[in-house]
Amino acid sequence: MFSARGSGLFSRLGKTRKSLADGLKGLFGGRATLDEEDFDDLEDRLVMADMGAAASHRVVERLRDAARREKAADGAALKALLERELVEILRPVQVPLPAPGSRRPYVILMVGVNGVGKTTTVAKLAHHFKSRGLTVMLAACDTFRAAAVEQLQHWGERLDVPVIAQGHGADAAAVAHDAMQAAKARDADVLIIDSAGRQHVNADLMAQLEKVVRVVGRVEAGAPHDVWLTVDAGNGQNVLSQIEHFSRSVSLTGVCVTKLDGTARGGVLVAVAERFSLAVPFVGIGEGVEDLKPFDAAAFVEALVAPDG
Repeated sequence: MFSARGSGLFSRLGKTRKSLADGLKGLFGGRATLDEEDFDDLEDRLVMADMGAAASHRVVERLRDAARREKAADGAALKALLERELVEILRPVQVPLPAPGSRRPYVILMVGVNGVGKTTTVAKLAHHFKSRGLTVMLAACDTFRAAAVEQLQHWGERLDVPVIAQGHGADAAAVAHDAMQAAKARDADVLIIDSAGRQHVNADLMAQLEKVVRVVGRVEAGAPHDVWLTVDAGNGQNVLSQIEHFSRSVSLTGVCVTKLDGTARGGVLVAVAERFSLAVPFVGIGEGVEDLKPFDAAAFVEALVAPDG
């Protein structure tokens, strides 16, 4: 477990913390007793942090029960209970990071809508695995946009990671097939496939994504081993809709939440954990290659609700 303050997570979640924790000062600070209005106020604050109405209501109901059971009668005790409840919601989505082992290449397919930082996240993942001594290859399957292929090739040069690519407009599944063959031939540990950024309501592009999955599976049974959806925390509750729609076309195994540093809506991660049983392997807290962090539930909650002092 890493410290929220030591990892940079604490400072990068400042906007969400200001929206949530600072708004709760009146409730948590110096109150001798609590009443029903206090719990209603807490629920409103959680909703404002984009934890979602359903998740916020369930959290507060559990807090009410815990407060009665444990005789938590003041703001400080309630705050401790809140932190505990949030950690309990988030801990199931904190999972060990994949290790290739005998499954080489370990294939990760990255999906997501336009503009969420998917290609940059692919590069950060490549840096993460390479820094741990693994050999990594990338597949530029976002052939819908020429700039996306160039962007990934630029990252490949910067990170000294091979990128398998074809020209603009090439069949994405054919690129994925070539990348699988190359990764097997070179005995690469990890292959990360960057798919086309697409709106989740675009049926043609979703069908293309399904084809990529089929082709990869024919080359290596069981691949892709992980399918991670990249989402932008700033999209708030729309993140839930994206998860639902992508799940209809591909078997998602995880959600990477990006841009937590630029939004006051980081609480959406709680809504995701409450509603879906999907791992959150990484969270993005900045633009640098080191700013993709393995998700840690306790550190995240610390950064979300702890005081700045």
